[in-house]
Amino acid sequence: MPGICITGANRGLGLEFTRQYAADGWQVLACCRDPAAATSSLGGFGGDVRVVALDAGDPESIRALAAQIRDPLDVLMNNAGVFAEADEMAAGDMDAYTERWRHDFQINAVAPLLVTRALLPHIMRGKHKKIIAISSRMGSIGMNRDGGYTIYRSTKAALNMAMNNLALELQPQGVSVNVLHPGWVRTDMGGRQADLAPEESVKGMRRVIAGLDPARTGKFYDYKGEELPW
Repeated sequence: MPGICITGANRGLGLEFTRQYAADGWQVLACCRDPAAATSSLGGFGGDVRVVALDAGDPESIRALAAQIRDPLDVLMNNAGVFAEADEMAAGDMDAYTERWRHDFQINAVAPLLVTRALLPHIMRGKHKKIIAISSRMGSIGMNRDGGYTIYRSTKAALNMAMNNLALELQPQGVSVNVLHPGWVRTDMGGRQADLAPEESVKGMRRVIAGLDPARTGKFYDYKGEELPW
């Protein structure tokens, strides 16, 4: 039975990834900050779903997660992320802006790298050896035509670079590292006006993930499999 670890598994894309992989017979390690509150939704999927605690912004929580894993991991899904709607400095509040930027950078860019490093020994024992990070086309410098959302764009651009670095480092060991743009999805983050249902986005991304191998590592794809510019 293949195994996958999903961060931010209690809502949005993470919840749908958990549902679909569990339905297909995968062993799912569903990570969220409050397992007790999430068990009702995640436990209803059936299959082999284990809900575990992870605060992606806390290195100690990441270390605790790594210590309790016993089985190999075929796929690591770095899905947890945050979005700063109030992106510009309100009334020139430089301190509040700086703190928000630091917080979002920790969650969106630093945490996926720390989680990956901590869980890498388990990934190396897996058959597929795939590391995925959910990014956004808003993190693409080459596709930025509108500006704005500086915090979110810059943290996702940093995530892209971190994962690209990992791809180069781990390719000789047979590990695939890729970033995915899920599209504009109807989640709490994307809003009700978004184009895609979570089911459609995740189904597409799973097709892309299934086709990845070390020869295609270090690439940035959307949910349809189209390669995106950095």
